[in-house]
Amino acid sequence: MSFFNMTNEAYGEYVKKKSPNSKVLPNMLKAFVIGGLICCIGQAILDFFTSMGLEEEIASTSTSIILIFLGALLTGLGIYDKIAKVGGAGTLVPITGFANSVVSPALEFKTEGFVTGTGAKMFIISGPVIVYGISTSIIYGVILWILQLIK
Repeated sequence: MSFFNMTNEAYGEYVKKKSPNSKVLPNMLKAFVIGGLICCIGQAILDFFTSMGLEEEIASTSTSIILIFLGALLTGLGIYDKIAKVGGAGTLVPITGFANSVVSPALEFKTEGFVTGTGAKMFIISGPVIVYGISTSIIYGVILWILQLIK
């Protein structure tokens, strides 16, 4: 029987036979450890800055900047992808994962030029997150403003 003549059920069974079973528990453990390690590194950086006398807000901002830089640098060097192969979803820790999602397409499409390659494709993955994040914050702000007017 060819693929074109298969029913949906038969195709589903074929895919199930050919697909490897995922090892859920080991994958979750690896993601937990790698994600936790990234968070611990961020906490260590924050603790370092606060121990040096920086105000908490400045220390937090500096920590975010360093984590973004490290995520982008490790992506550019090809190390972040190797960590992601081990840690899976654990590397999606918001700030480093976001840096990775900006740098990866930029590197992939750099051969197409700065404007049509890097510039156009840089936010292909992270763009929707930015758009919906900003849109949601605006809606939240408007609702908050209206509720304050009602009081």
